[in-house]
Amino acid sequence: MPSRPAAGHFLARTTLTPDAPLEGYPFDLPVVRWLRERGGLNLYPGVTFLVGENGSGKSTLIEALAVALGLNPEGGSKNFRFATRASESGLGAHLRVARRPGRERTSFFLRAESYYNVATEVERLDEEPGGPPIKAAYGGSGHERSHGESFLALLNHRFGPRGLYLLDEPEAALSVTGALAVLGRMADLTARGSQFVVATHSPILLALPGATILEIGDDGDVRRTTYDDAAPVVLTRGFLADPDAFLRHL
Repeated sequence: MPSRPAAGHFLARTTLTPDAPLEGYPFDLPVVRWLRERGGLNLYPGVTFLVGENGSGKSTLIEALAVALGLNPEGGSKNFRFATRASESGLGAHLRVARRPGRERTSFFLRAESYYNVATEVERLDEEPGGPPIKAAYGGSGHERSHGESFLALLNHRFGPRGLYLLDEPEAALSVTGALAVLGRMADLTARGSQFVVATHSPILLALPGATILEIGDDGDVRRTTYDDAAPVVLTRGFLADPDAFLRHL
């Protein structure tokens, strides 16, 4: 019986170019300052999670990775070239990605806040003459189901083995049940040779076995942490254990 493939590891490290600006957005974000000071950020086999407070720069870094890899900044694959409103930062032009031997079969950038635009582009492309329809590859129309259902359809239909996937806060549209379904799908795809880099606040997604969690601290330092010590997990557990204490403080 053939052995199962190891977790994917196509991207090994990301660094700033020497000519990257020293100040101004996004180069003054904590995670970008850390990249400059430490010479780069390692990306690990299987799933690398980035966690941190709002404004720490984790989503900006995921977006810049997508741009550096040639993926559409609003989401999608390398074949998507639409722009509803260009809002991406200039970081992608100053980011370099070190690859390991071997190439992914497919890649995709899921940006939760603009996936609606991706669904619209899929429908527009299917309305144009020529070429095979692509809507079925996304599980049908993203506009004919809830936001969360469209995310699940994307992962179940468009994502496949030996893929490279960048996800920016995929939990934004998910119920607890939906987050558990995404967790299971990520585990399955990782076991079939895929690599994920994910910015998230979700303690459910962070529970993925074998994942690496990188936490951006208040001081901008990026450190590898465990599930039990990750801030989203600690805070959620604390709130559930004694919500009144948090409410009194607020």
